[in-house]
Amino acid sequence: MPFVNIKTPEGALTRAQKEEIVHRTTDLLVGYFSEAARPHTMVLIEEVKDGGYGRADEIYVIPDAYRAREAE
Repeated sequence: MPFVNIKTPEGALTRAQKEEIVHRTTDLLVGYFSEAARPHTMVLIEEVKDGGYGRADEIYVIPDAYRAREAE
């Protein structure tokens, strides 16, 4: 069973973007493993809260410009 774990900043992706990532990642893995892998492929998208991780000794907080905006 192929398994992919993607971690993103909380609020960086819309629901539609997450769905697209799941579909495109599944298609990618099916290309490697065959169509038989599709029903067994797991794509987990985990959102990490602001301040929950760091980069270059800095605690990371996603800038407002990068926050997802749901369609109105």
